[in-house]
Amino acid sequence: MEKKSLLLLFLLTLLPLTTVAQIATYMPGLTTDGAIYYLPKTALRFVIQTERTAYTPGEYSGYAERYLALRDVKTKAATSYRVTHIDMTPIGQADTAKCFVLKVNPKTTPNLEMAKDGVLLAINAQAQKTALPESFQPARKPEQVNPRQFLNEEILAAGSTAKRAELIAQEIYNIRESKNLLTRGEADYMPKDGEQLRIMLNQLEQQNTALTQLFTGTTVCDTTEYVVTVCPMAATNDQVLFRLSQRNGLVDADDLSGEPFYLTVEDLKTVPAPLETGKKKKKSEEGIYVNVPGRIRITVSQASEPLFDKELTAGQFGNVELLGEELFNRKFITHITLNPTHGGVEKIESEQVK
Repeated sequence: MEKKSLLLLFLLTLLPLTTVAQIATYMPGLTTDGAIYYLPKTALRFVIQTERTAYTPGEYSGYAERYLALRDVKTKAATSYRVTHIDMTPIGQADTAKCFVLKVNPKTTPNLEMAKDGVLLAINAQAQKTALPESFQPARKPEQVNPRQFLNEEILAAGSTAKRAELIAQEIYNIRESKNLLTRGEADYMPKDGEQLRIMLNQLEQQNTALTQLFTGTTVCDTTEYVVTVCPMAATNDQVLFRLSQRNGLVDADDLSGEPFYLTVEDLKTVPAPLETGKKKKKSEEGIYVNVPGRIRITVSQASEPLFDKELTAGQFGNVELLGEELFNRKFITHITLNPTHGGVEKIESEQVK
């Protein structure tokens, strides 16, 4: 057998333009009618990461300015959310409006490889493999240090909240002074080597941070990943993709408790409309139908500020072409690989049978 490479552009130029036939009552697979398959439409799988920031005021936050000269220390708990990252992966879904039947002929019918949902993936060839990005794995949080383990007997025995706050503040100043003496080499007891000095400074810093948080409070951040999938069938402007609530985080598009994030889909019209030849089409045309997908631009914005912008190829924004039966006969074995996301031809080659 002699291999020949066929140019897709040349092939599609020669093939007749056809009308899409809808066969809603058929299920994909091999039946008595023949091989039934779908072409895909392109869905948009958005991955959105949100960060939750939770502030818890310190037990002695009301005394922060008096004893530590810290101003504007918050005394009320607060929670806020923000979007930190948006990404998108196109995925293929069966387009039930593009269901076709290939009549079975034992002598010339090619081997079709289909996905579980019936989308045609390859003809006399191995299907192209696709994989979704790995899910977000949050980093392990450091353990919170309990500041009460650093409170001495005098602090614990204090008879009022104000007195305890005053004694804790004095302890914080003592710790800071100890750090300064060690750093300058003026401490009464100096460590023997650099490693011991590092350990002592780290311990003092841990105590200082923990006790200071009794005044300043603590802030904890958590990142959560959400997946939102949409399948636009036409150009759209400022469609609500999701909403972000400062109380509940990411919520559905119809939940008015959150601020909207908008999706805009622009059809770049890279595929011309089918030409009318004036000739009456046959009642049934033999061959394999494939998508000729078009390009679209998608934009995600919030309050008129673009956050994500990308161009991609989508099966539903183009045409359908017929690969004629002359490609599948006794003289040639044609191998075709389709893109599983948009249904366009990725690779085509033909072997001539001697």
